[in-house]
Amino acid sequence: MSRRIIRRNIAALPDGLPDDLPAILRRVYSARAVASGAELDYSLERLIPPQRLGGAGAAAALLAQVMAARQRILVVGDFDADGATSCALVLRALRAMGAADVRYLVPNRFEYGYGLTPEIVADACRLQPALIMTVDNGISSVAGVAAARQAGIRVLITDHHLPGADLPAADVIVNPNQPGEAFPSKALAGVGVAFYVMLALRAHLRERGWFTPQRPQPNLAQWLDLVALGTVADVVPLDRNNRVLVQQGLARIRAGLCVPGMRALLEAGGRNSARAVAADLGFAVGPRLNAAGRLDDMSLGIECLLADDMPRAREMAARLDALNCDRKEIESDMQAQALAALADLELRDRQLPTGLCLFDPDWHQGVIGILAARIKERVHRPVIAFARSAAGEIKGSARSIPGLHIRDALDAVAARHPALIRRFGGHAMAAGLTLAERDFTAFAAAFDAEVSRHLGADDLDCVLYSDGTLTEEEFSLTTAQTLRDAGPWGQGFPEPLFDGEFTILEQRVVGERHLKLVLRAGAGRLEAIAFNTDPVPASCRQARLAYRLDVNEFRGRLGPQLRVEYLEPLPGGGREVLSGVSSRA
Repeated sequence: MSRRIIRRNIAALPDGLPDDLPAILRRVYSARAVASGAELDYSLERLIPPQRLGGAGAAAALLAQVMAARQRILVVGDFDADGATSCALVLRALRAMGAADVRYLVPNRFEYGYGLTPEIVADACRLQPALIMTVDNGISSVAGVAAARQAGIRVLITDHHLPGADLPAADVIVNPNQPGEAFPSKALAGVGVAFYVMLALRAHLRERGWFTPQRPQPNLAQWLDLVALGTVADVVPLDRNNRVLVQQGLARIRAGLCVPGMRALLEAGGRNSARAVAADLGFAVGPRLNAAGRLDDMSLGIECLLADDMPRAREMAARLDALNCDRKEIESDMQAQALAALADLELRDRQLPTGLCLFDPDWHQGVIGILAARIKERVHRPVIAFARSAAGEIKGSARSIPGLHIRDALDAVAARHPALIRRFGGHAMAAGLTLAERDFTAFAAAFDAEVSRHLGADDLDCVLYSDGTLTEEEFSLTTAQTLRDAGPWGQGFPEPLFDGEFTILEQRVVGERHLKLVLRAGAGRLEAIAFNTDPVPASCRQARLAYRLDVNEFRGRLGPQLRVEYLEPLPGGGREVLSGVSSRA
């Protein structure tokens, strides 16, 4: 897909940034609306206090009451990386604070579906808990909470997903996105909400004199590596509060102070924990952890994060790595089928729907989320991929583009067509839903119509926002390390992207389908890597690139390398790049 490159508009550099900040960082931070050095202070003192999160105090009191009675707490998690890290964090923290009986239960997505369903509650009843605590789910579990309460089990919901019209009748709900909640950061991941509840619980227990020399107060910061992983893997916006959580977690990983499972998963992904960045969590650790929930049972991922010794952690990380390889193979086959279906659609209709729905009865429901994301990247429009689930039902995983809040779009479809969607929930950029299989065609038309109300042709024009060009002197290891260390980068706070025209001196295919390049920029030579990219025609020697300047480690040696995000051959010379059109990331 052809893309437009628009350079971010920086009208004036703010005066509040530190004087000793490198010029390139002043430019990059300014384009991300960072106006002062205080916004770059990622110390824990800068966290929004836990007492400002509504319900956290009530949750702490409820947990403390159950702990004092030495009753059983059952943590009900979710089957993705955010849910797994939330579950591991809460189990580790509760046990360290002296909870006598803490267990967990995570739904198998193929048997129970998402959230605290009545079926999960029936399963939970066999464990006879006094309290069910959900992590990263529960805000839409009206029926499940009712079933738990009927069984005499108290319920504490901790979640970050957007609520529906009706809230469940839980004993306590902690969710920064529930109606009337004034917590300043709406971007907390599920693991972030869980961490805040644990902070509130520790403060509550401390005030009650719970901690003694025999039961010392734990340092909850020791598990910020789990908070960082769940936050990055769930692709929530990295507002300042989330950047504090992620940066503090990364600092602990680099210092070797992370849980053994984190180190083992980084090793499995070929990443050096001493130089870990947010992208390593998002692209190496997260997918391996998610593979358990997609293809098997997320209990494997949770147990990896709960392991206290490296041999056990490495054993489970190896199993997760194998599952991830299986996931990639399944995904590759599904993507080939989806692309063939897209080609057929374009051939017949000449134009793809604005809101695209795809369904194949043989697709694996654990991989449709990744498939939707891959197709969305290719066609740059909202995509929902569906797979069969229960008899007569299909499940869909939706991914959106800037300009369309996907959960709100599903809500609007449900309002216009009340019998069409059986269940749905999610975020602005990702959502899940369930339909009757017979309603797929009707839903696809209704979804396209709703998306078309919000997105026009300009919205479907894929744009890359660039931080401008780099000078020949800036193509250096020093600059690459400066940019790498200036994060954490992620959703809503994007890693710097640059653009320019280069002469292609050499190219070769490496790995499965990656293009290794040697480029000329001015008088110098640069190495570059373009993932999942076809070779450039031999007749073409010039190319326009959008790229990130990265640190490449090869046989213990470090050097600068361009990580190419977009490559456009220029057989007939260069093209102008739009400048100053937008500062939107």
